[in-house]
Amino acid sequence: MGFNKTSNKFSQAAVLKHIVKKRCTLGRKHHYEDVPKGHFVVYVGQNRSRYIIPISFLSRPEFQRLLQQAEDEYGFDHDMGLTIPCEEQVFESLTSMLR
Repeated sequence: MGFNKTSNKFSQAAVLKHIVKKRCTLGRKHHYEDVPKGHFVVYVGQNRSRYIIPISFLSRPEFQRLLQQAEDEYGFDHDMGLTIPCEEQVFESLTSMLR
């Protein structure tokens, strides 16, 4: 059974919305008061360094690839926070290009 582009985009949008909602709730539980509205927290690399990034990144194909890698590596149903499996230097380089 295959998916067409439209249903795949819809499911991606639903997954992204779920991730942000879940992570925002997690943030309130942990009192992440330093996270401005319109942003969310991700953890990157082996040391799980914390980054605050704009929600607008979620619509960017480059960032969606990172999310796909995160899902493949960790899944999204865990309590580790949204963890991106790449080196911090790579992540910083990518996010600086997206700003």
